[in-house]
Amino acid sequence: MSGQRLQLLLLAVVAAVGGCGAFQLEEATVDAIQLGFRNGTVTSRQLVVAYLDRIARLNPLLHAVVEVNPDALAQADRADAERRRSPSPRRRSALHGVPVLLKDNIATRDRLNTTAGSLALLGSAVRRDAGVVRRLRRAGAVVLGKANLDEWANFRSLEGTGGWSARGGQGRNPYVLSAAPCGSSTGSAIAAAANMAAVTLGTETDGSILCPSSLNSVVGIKPTVGLTSRAGVVPISPRQDTVGPICRTVADAVQVLDAIVGYDSRDAKVTRAASKYIPPGGYMQFLKPDGLRGKRIGIPNGFFNFPNGTVQQIVYQQLIDTVRKQGATVIENLDIANLTVIQDVLNNGEQIVLPAEFKSSLNAYLSDLLYSPVRSLADIIAFNDAHPIEERLKDFGQLVFLVAENTTGIGRAERAAIRRLNKLSADGLEKLMAEKQLDAVVTPNDSISTVLAIGGMPAITVPAGYGGRGVPFGVCFGGLKGYEPRLIEMAYAFEQVTMVRKVPKFLSTTF
Repeated sequence: MSGQRLQLLLLAVVAAVGGCGAFQLEEATVDAIQLGFRNGTVTSRQLVVAYLDRIARLNPLLHAVVEVNPDALAQADRADAERRRSPSPRRRSALHGVPVLLKDNIATRDRLNTTAGSLALLGSAVRRDAGVVRRLRRAGAVVLGKANLDEWANFRSLEGTGGWSARGGQGRNPYVLSAAPCGSSTGSAIAAAANMAAVTLGTETDGSILCPSSLNSVVGIKPTVGLTSRAGVVPISPRQDTVGPICRTVADAVQVLDAIVGYDSRDAKVTRAASKYIPPGGYMQFLKPDGLRGKRIGIPNGFFNFPNGTVQQIVYQQLIDTVRKQGATVIENLDIANLTVIQDVLNNGEQIVLPAEFKSSLNAYLSDLLYSPVRSLADIIAFNDAHPIEERLKDFGQLVFLVAENTTGIGRAERAAIRRLNKLSADGLEKLMAEKQLDAVVTPNDSISTVLAIGGMPAITVPAGYGGRGVPFGVCFGGLKGYEPRLIEMAYAFEQVTMVRKVPKFLSTTF
């Protein structure tokens, strides 16, 4: 569907069913939405209509959404009917009736496409919902549509696509339109920042939640690998892929996290192993205003390299001071062993093993589809060659695809690369945190993403400030596998004491 047709359809729907009255849509949290449901100031249908209206008005500018769900209003009506039949909220999920946007590599068994942003998968049909979608539906959430992304989750070429996909076009940062929106969960972060959905989901292999969340002034949670199921998600790496929430507040992100974690028989090995990390009673109990008190936080060298006098240098120093004032012990000048090797993604082993993992897992995903115009990575490469203009081969190429297609599985070289990555992680951040007894390390934006990625470790990024031109930046709390409870405590406490986030202004330039 073209952008113009999408806009006309959305405007027609809005005109037909009306808006949500006095309810304050902008910056509405999950708790505020549930309160609105209870006191009658908004219904799920009215909320969906209001978000569709906002998408219709903003998407031609931001390119955050690739497709809206034609069944979203029916799902909202069902939630409203359930609420009328059972007014008591005691047994109801916090996401009941709440609209959610999904990154377009997360499968839905409905009339929405799942394409990873590529025209090659347009019209394909999945057998079932992704594991996380099944949990969202069970919680009563309304699937509002699919969000734009770096095509193929930024794994087509070394240069990356910078928030562009053939289906969705060029995603744009809602704060400064000419600034980088980052990826690959570009549309999810833009949509959350611009209030185009209540909450969104993204995916990460290496930086794809943390980076766009930071640069679009929203909260992103990259969970421990296996905490959330990857079944039904267009894959890159079974060792590193994870699914997590991107929202405007820590509390909203935690509400979503609670809904999507858990064992999935279709992703059994890793979800079974990670289930031990899920705390009884869920994650909401860790939203503590004093969550920084008593924590030991490390500031590793090699990340805060901002020139003296810049906005980032001043603000990050203030933020570290704030963490101290909130009762945390801050330990600076820590060295992560072999950091430069870990961050060299061309030589650390990732670029040996990831292409092989990608080809194997993608071909398995494609073979399981009920229908698809393409059934293998080779088919996708041929499709791109046949559609060079639509897929912008001249601009981005498909070198990583070509490298991946030439792999022959996980052989001796790939197994050696995996051992190297595991050792780099064990001797690096994992050892440092154990020796210093750290609850977290704090770094800017997604700068530590590769360190976390190779170890399957979690992180939360929170808005930290805005550069001299108004471009957002974030602060990242990272930790060891299963550290989500303490990361939530720290991120929430930091958010509550700083309250940095502002609504976007859609400035046209960084100059």
